[in-house]
Amino acid sequence: MKMIQKAALFGAAAAMALAGSVATAAPASAATYGGQCGTGYGVVNDFDLPNNRGTVFLTYNSSNGNNCVVTIRTTPGTATFMEAFLKRSSSSTWVRDDGNYTTYAGPVYVAARGECVDWGGTIGTATDDRERTNCG
Repeated sequence: MKMIQKAALFGAAAAMALAGSVATAAPASAATYGGQCGTGYGVVNDFDLPNNRGTVFLTYNSSNGNNCVVTIRTTPGTATFMEAFLKRSSSSTWVRDDGNYTTYAGPVYVAARGECVDWGGTIGTATDDRERTNCG
């Protein structure tokens, strides 16, 4: 009987330990778009920056043909270098907003109805971009 009780206790302890490790291993949530580009813009693409620093959002307004990019930190805090950038893929000129921000960089806008766009963002030393996306 004692052997069965010990086995049951050991099994319960193992299950609790496993449940605790699963709970702490869950990925942290990404940043959420909050309408920074304004009325009429909907998210059409996004990607997370490394180390869960934040998310870069590409939005589009079908009524005026403008794209907008905003880079949003997962956890707002002390001002750090941030950047949002965007251009038509056929252009060599980037539209940028960069500086030391606590919450988000941008919005930046480019008229690109029917064209591909290049876009990206930076938080601290983490920079990433996407090229020739959302064509047409």
